[in-house]
Amino acid sequence: MKISVLLPYKENFSPEYPGAVSVFLKDTVVKSKYKKNITIYGHTKFKKKLLKNYKNINFTRFFLRSNSKIYVKKFLENEKINKSKLIEIHNRPEYVKLIYKQNKNIVLYFHNNPLEMKLSKSLKERIELFNKTKKIIFNSKWTLNKFRSGLPRKYYTNKLEVINPSTTKKRINFKNKKKIIIFVGRLNRSKGYDIFGKSIINVLNKHPEWTGIVIGDEPREKHIFEHNKLKILGFQKHNIVSKWFEKSDISVVCSRWNEPFGRTALEASSAGCAVIVSNRGGLPEASPKALKISNLNSKNLENAINKLVKKNNYKKSLQKKIYKHFYLTNTYIAKKIDAYRKKLISELS
Repeated sequence: MKISVLLPYKENFSPEYPGAVSVFLKDTVVKSKYKKNITIYGHTKFKKKLLKNYKNINFTRFFLRSNSKIYVKKFLENEKINKSKLIEIHNRPEYVKLIYKQNKNIVLYFHNNPLEMKLSKSLKERIELFNKTKKIIFNSKWTLNKFRSGLPRKYYTNKLEVINPSTTKKRINFKNKKKIIIFVGRLNRSKGYDIFGKSIINVLNKHPEWTGIVIGDEPREKHIFEHNKLKILGFQKHNIVSKWFEKSDISVVCSRWNEPFGRTALEASSAGCAVIVSNRGGLPEASPKALKISNLNSKNLENAINKLVKKNNYKKSLQKKIYKHFYLTNTYIAKKIDAYRKKLISELS
């Protein structure tokens, strides 16, 4: 049975600046028993693709017309030839209504807050999505609960399921860890970079044997923090980021906004870091054993970092506890996805 996966318009399914949805798909499709039956559709300008079973939807963009509708229309033209039995839509609830007319076997994935997305904000829209899909997948309990907000209890069924993002669990020798405190992400207020910057300067002043590493960029905001033990590396490819996590002692993920999940915390946990997270959105789900900050500000973050820096045994025990309890591997999540696919395929046969 053929399965078509439709990415959001403009989602970059390429090694060059891949989005979170693309990384999720790349990690799980390669581990799926249905991988030979899956075609991923998207629209990217980059030549290199993350997987071979990707098909680019090419069309002329228009300034005053809905390119998303044209994008879906082109996808449906492909589907008339491909004739997939199951269509999986990622992070675009507005695509459901357009595709439902041609194929009613739809699975919808939410990677963001449903209450902030087009055609899923209202109760009426979410009930319609429930009725026009075979299954709806959420990347965290937090996003699931947002979708359920105001829904009558009769919609609390197993049609709605949480399947978290995943990554590879790294092979870690904790003896190779260095005195590094790492921040990875956009260097903006939403990600709490201004809070981190103030905190890390104070920590490094008190503990010069430690080094701060910052990976990321943000052209729209400028938050400048300088210290001789603080290295700002800019954007780095995923494999380079993974190596930094593997040798870092502490990872800080201090987002202000309600992260739907928190891939950075996931990656840091898989590499055996002592992880500090803000208690926002789905972040705690990405690293359940992490040190959590409920009242996020620079002083509280500084105190949390200092606690790990000063108490070496506590830091080591936290690293090992986080690493031991990490289970969101690509294989595990791919099996969860394949389980619902198997069930739906059986029902549709």
